[in-house]
Amino acid sequence: MPIKVVFLAMYFEAWDALDEVYRIMAADPRFEVQVVSIPRRLTGEVDFGNENLVSSYLDSVGIPHERLNSSDPDAGPARMRELAPDYVFINYPWQRNYQPGYRVEKLTEFTRVCYVPYYSMPLVNEPGDQGVASHLYEQRSHQLASLIFTQDAALLDAFATTERGDGYIHLTGSPKIDRLMALANDGVGTWPITASEPGPNRLAAGRPFRVVWAPHHSYSAAWLNFGMFAQTHREMLTLALRHPEIDFVLRPHPFLFGTLVDRAVLTQTELDNWLEDWNDLSNTAIHTDGEYATLFKATDLLVTDGISFIGEYPLVTGRPSVFLENRGHWEFSPLGEIAAEANIRLTSMDAFEQLLDEVRTQGLPDRTEQIAALRSAASPYPGQAARRIVETVAADSAAGTPLVDKSLVRRIPWELREGREPQVD
Repeated sequence: MPIKVVFLAMYFEAWDALDEVYRIMAADPRFEVQVVSIPRRLTGEVDFGNENLVSSYLDSVGIPHERLNSSDPDAGPARMRELAPDYVFINYPWQRNYQPGYRVEKLTEFTRVCYVPYYSMPLVNEPGDQGVASHLYEQRSHQLASLIFTQDAALLDAFATTERGDGYIHLTGSPKIDRLMALANDGVGTWPITASEPGPNRLAAGRPFRVVWAPHHSYSAAWLNFGMFAQTHREMLTLALRHPEIDFVLRPHPFLFGTLVDRAVLTQTELDNWLEDWNDLSNTAIHTDGEYATLFKATDLLVTDGISFIGEYPLVTGRPSVFLENRGHWEFSPLGEIAAEANIRLTSMDAFEQLLDEVRTQGLPDRTEQIAALRSAASPYPGQAARRIVETVAADSAAGTPLVDKSLVRRIPWELREGREPQVD
């Protein structure tokens, strides 16, 4: 009998962590593969929903799938049990963003969960942690998964200290990194702004200079503290107004707009007014598609306040981004420091505007050596991650590994400890 595998598509913005694994399995007679799209509630949102966005994305990349979008929250989980998968793949560990019936606590009653991280690299430590942040290996999804795949050898050491040890953790490399690096060689850049009537201030030689601005969603010392949108959004709008000859594309973190309001950083009215002003300009756009590597390839300069893009952009383009650094952010992990040094580190919009003028006339500073160091650290098995994951699952199935015994895990998971955000159903 083939090995039955379901891919649980919820966080489609990082489907690239699973895409190649899915495609290899779908073409392999050892496997019977099914993708399902489910509702979600991202941080800052009130209700579960938006399954239609997940489904539309899967359609756009040619992934056949079943839509579990019933208004009955029990119907989709019941259908999951009917599918009777041997393994369920997830790319997202934060359980509060799943409807209760799809959380690892429920899934592991009847199947084995495989986790491939949605992020490309673990770049940040928690305050007081050294080497590996606790939320990267002590959430309930980590405690109960049957198989976890990583490109960071330090995670094996971290898991070795837990109740279940590191026997189910596999150093395979990251399919997300492999995909990004493949696109660096083969992908074609796409740009969301088209000017049918270039004005007198547009560049005469072909096209405008292109800037992608990618702000993070974290605004507090209580969590990451990288985001600088609240400090920079007005200045960035002014910069776009002052430079109609430059294209500016906002690539927001998927949580950005929700957390701005939910955390009372901006009011809904303030955000709506700013978005209206941004969208009114002819040289600005907002890009929220799941795929962003082709956007990277089409841009001349990326400016971001973190986190993943300071690692991913240099790998895709071979060029540094501008890392607009909040002085109060959580400390980088050792890999995070390697990634940060592959970029241009600034701490103010004034410094960014000055650099923007310099880059347009003189080009970007050279970070060739730093990017080579990042590539080596981020990819232990270049191009092999997805195949390694597939073979690990096949071997696990052949070994007849049983379902995880929950009684072996007594430690309170990271997200339920004192001081964490409440998990509201």
